[in-house]
Amino acid sequence: MVNFTVEDQEGNRQECEAPDDMGFNLMEILKAYEYPILATCGGMALCGTCHIEVLEGKDELGQATDPELDQLENLPEYFPTSRLACQIRIGDVLEGSVLKLRGEDQ
Repeated sequence: MVNFTVEDQEGNRQECEAPDDMGFNLMEILKAYEYPILATCGGMALCGTCHIEVLEGKDELGQATDPELDQLENLPEYFPTSRLACQIRIGDVLEGSVLKLRGEDQ
């Protein structure tokens, strides 16, 4: 299991735990925790509704792919540590990370 922290749009933080051996991505886990993420495109990096900001742990996650960056750069708010949750696989790289939800308010 991987443990990380999620900060919602109001600044509330919650510890989350996710299995790292089932092939889930971060978007799927955030939806399972009932965070307000539309995920309109189903995880294809086309809509940006799963936009997050990595507050801690950015270096461990690696670089965003070109399609992910293309989508992020078109969002109203874009930060140097922005990522799309659908493009982050659950794994050891997330251990101890702190992530802030940045997707549109639902």
